[in-house]
Amino acid sequence: MSAEQVTDVPYLDFADPDFSVQSPEVREARDRSWYARTPYGLAVLRYNEATAMLRDKNLRQGSWAWPAHNGVADTPFAHWWSKALLNLEGADHLRLRRLMNPAFKPRLLGSLVPRFQALAGELIDAFYDRGECEFVSEFAEPYAARVIAIMLGIPESEWETIAKWSSDMGLALGVTFKQDLPTIEAALEGLYGYADELIADRRANPGDDFVSALVQAETSGHKLSHDELRVSLVLLIFGGMDTTRNQLGLAMQTFMRYPDQWDLLGRQPELGGAAVEEVMRVNPTTTWVTREAIADFEFAGVEIAGGTTIHLLAESAGTDPRVIEGKAFDLTAERVAHIGFGGGIHHCLGHFVARSDMSEALPLLAQRLLNPRVSGEVVSLPLSGNTGPIRLPIAFDRAGA
Repeated sequence: MSAEQVTDVPYLDFADPDFSVQSPEVREARDRSWYARTPYGLAVLRYNEATAMLRDKNLRQGSWAWPAHNGVADTPFAHWWSKALLNLEGADHLRLRRLMNPAFKPRLLGSLVPRFQALAGELIDAFYDRGECEFVSEFAEPYAARVIAIMLGIPESEWETIAKWSSDMGLALGVTFKQDLPTIEAALEGLYGYADELIADRRANPGDDFVSALVQAETSGHKLSHDELRVSLVLLIFGGMDTTRNQLGLAMQTFMRYPDQWDLLGRQPELGGAAVEEVMRVNPTTTWVTREAIADFEFAGVEIAGGTTIHLLAESAGTDPRVIEGKAFDLTAERVAHIGFGGGIHHCLGHFVARSDMSEALPLLAQRLLNPRVSGEVVSLPLSGNTGPIRLPIAFDRAGA
């Protein structure tokens, strides 16, 4: 990158705990330039450039270097992170993805939809008569954790254990990663132990469930090793739980800003899928998708050095006025695809899970929780890294009351 380029582009301080990907500062930077400089490399702010970079063969998955960026190396978490599917490349990535694909088939997920619906109804029933709830602890968290329990074929009663570990693991995706490392690694140890028990049980007692599918998966004579299985199961539990909980909380916050769309979803539950896509476009829990330059290359007139980390800002791209027209949030609008699940060869393998469970939950909530509004102090993770509300007290009117 030339000296002229460095001085002419905006700078965004990702390292600041108060930094927000939805701040006026980011909007102003997007107006000035398609990219900005950050302490961790470059940030891509506009939709066309972000989607092009998702497919650019000059880039590899960039999150693999996240621990090193934070001074974390040679630890159990760093080892797990380096072995997880989302951070692998080339033949290793292709082999693991081929082995894991069958477990994520829509057929298996489709058979679980009635259980997802029943679970959502049960959770709503528990607080419905009060006309209020703390949405994260009473709905989003138990729903996300119990969906994972259903998928894994384990007792739903154990949801609080996996929820706590998953929440603690999620600290690794924030800017306070290094200082939270002891808590993160304690959670990883717990999840590893849980995964080891699941693997041993399914090898001895295979069934028609997700874990059995992974244990039995075979391609060209190859199977997942024990280490690959435990690494993958921890990623599923942590990623699936953390993402769904956060995204449901963000969805509720978003719909409270657009009550007409909440009413529409309640009247037309078939818009559940559109609701998930629209929420993830304007308020994604994964605030940036990370890539890294394999070697020096030029993109849109900018010389980018090999090794440069590049963050594709999902919300900034998804709300880019250059590609988004009409109302800011509209379940009936035809939109460009958001980048909340990444893209290219690293498109999130678990996107079917997230889309399936949330598209069932949101319409059921909209049908029963009318006129939701904030009823107390909201506590949230920083609007960077992976984000979402930690505490979201709401009040609502009961349908038919």
